[in-house]
Amino acid sequence: MEELLTIFFGAIFVNNFVLIRFLGICPFLGVSKKVETSIGMGLAVTFVMTIASIITWLIHDIILIPFDAQYLQYVAYILVIASLVQFIEMLLEKVSPQLYKALGIFLPLITTNCAILGLALINVQDGYGLLESTVHGIGAGLGFTVALVLMAGIREQLELAKMPELFKGASIAFIIAGILSIAFMGFDGVM
Repeated sequence: MEELLTIFFGAIFVNNFVLIRFLGICPFLGVSKKVETSIGMGLAVTFVMTIASIITWLIHDIILIPFDAQYLQYVAYILVIASLVQFIEMLLEKVSPQLYKALGIFLPLITTNCAILGLALINVQDGYGLLESTVHGIGAGLGFTVALVLMAGIREQLELAKMPELFKGASIAFIIAGILSIAFMGFDGVM
C-alpha cells in the first residue's frame, strides 16, 4: 500500500510529467488560459493516461513479451492512445459540446501528447505491474491536471494585471512555467 501511495503522489508532485519531466508542454501552454477548459482537458488526459496504462501493460505482458515482439512497442502504444483519444473526442462531443468546442484542436492532439506515450514507456521501464501502472496513470493524469489548473488560474489573474507589452502572451507563460517548475522541484526532497 505504501508503495502505491508513493507512486501516486510521486507522479502528481515529485515526477510531474509537465513541470518536472517536461512532457506534454504543448497542451499545457495552449489550453491553460481558462480554468474551466483546463479542468476538462486535464480530466480527458487523466482518463486516457489511466486506460492507456492498463491496456499497454496488458499488451506488453500478454502479447509483446511472449511473442518476443517488443520492437512493436511504439506502434502498439500509439494505436492504443489514438483509439482512446477518438473515444474521448466522440464522448465529449455528445456529452459536453461546449467543452468539445473550447478544447478545439488540442483535444485530438492528445494523441500526439508525448506525456501519454512517455507514461506507457516509463511503466515498462520501471517494471510496474498492472496495479502499479494503473495507479501511476491516475497520478500522472492528476499531476497533469494540477499543472494545467495552476497555470490557468495564474494566467486568468494576469489578464487583469498591468504589465509591459513585452511580457504579454507566450513570454509570461514561459516565465510562469519556469517558476512553477522550480516550485515543484522542491517536492523532490519530500519523498
